[in-house]
Amino acid sequence: MTGHGEATASSGGIHVVAEIRTVNNRYLKVQVRTDGPAAWEAAVETIVRESVRRGTVQVSLRFDREPTAEQYKLNEAVLRGYAEQLTAIMFDRKPHAPPPEVPWGALLTLPGVVREPQASRAADELWPLAEQAMRKALKSLDQMRRDEGAAMANDMSQNCKLIAEQLQAVVVRAPLVVEAYRVRLEDRLNTWLQEHQMVIQPGEMVREIGIYADRADISEEIVRLRSHLEQMDTTLSAKESNGRKLDFLVQEMFREVNTIGSKGNDVEISKHVVEMKTVIERLREMVQNVE
Repeated sequence: MTGHGEATASSGGIHVVAEIRTVNNRYLKVQVRTDGPAAWEAAVETIVRESVRRGTVQVSLRFDREPTAEQYKLNEAVLRGYAEQLTAIMFDRKPHAPPPEVPWGALLTLPGVVREPQASRAADELWPLAEQAMRKALKSLDQMRRDEGAAMANDMSQNCKLIAEQLQAVVVRAPLVVEAYRVRLEDRLNTWLQEHQMVIQPGEMVREIGIYADRADISEEIVRLRSHLEQMDTTLSAKESNGRKLDFLVQEMFREVNTIGSKGNDVEISKHVVEMKTVIERLREMVQNVE
């Protein structure tokens, strides 16, 4: 499922900002970008896997620093060297001029005069901040994904009800299929027998109808499809998400509906089968994104 979470952890003038984005993916894929050492990537992925099981997860860890005046140090030797050289040059050009004023502001910008604070603290000092920011961002991400998941669960539940309605129409229609076949068979046989002046035994007619009824029987498929719908409802109502189970159930539902269409051999049943397949396809797309 899609989601976004962002959080900041601060200490000693350093702020670690963690930003996490997720997009839909059948499997789990973690992408990490960080200002820290490369070794952090494995640790970040471990933390992500504790909370996320499916989706493409993009993690960004960056550092914002607020250096203080105490962190900057003047290199007196370098500064004195610049000043002496500049004074000597200016005296050489103006030997009778009063002592020149040294442009201290300009000297401070020269290389090596000011020792800047270290670019980063040791990795073992910064990692606790990074981990804290990561876990806070994951908590925010989880809440957003839960809200989206609740909406998806409601939508999937409504789609399951549509399948159940179409299935009930098939249940009502199924007994009429055999009767319609008996009528068609009798009409055709009677016409053929009259044309050829032949007689057929009633038992043979009954046997033929029985064979067709057995071939067109979809009672087992109906029972299994209803069972799958009940399991879908139970899984959607559970506290813990189980996308893989939902994925399996949708596949089995499609299998049963496809068999009903093949065995039903009836125009009306075929219409209901098409409607159920359409809804199942919507479910199939949604469950790919459920964790």
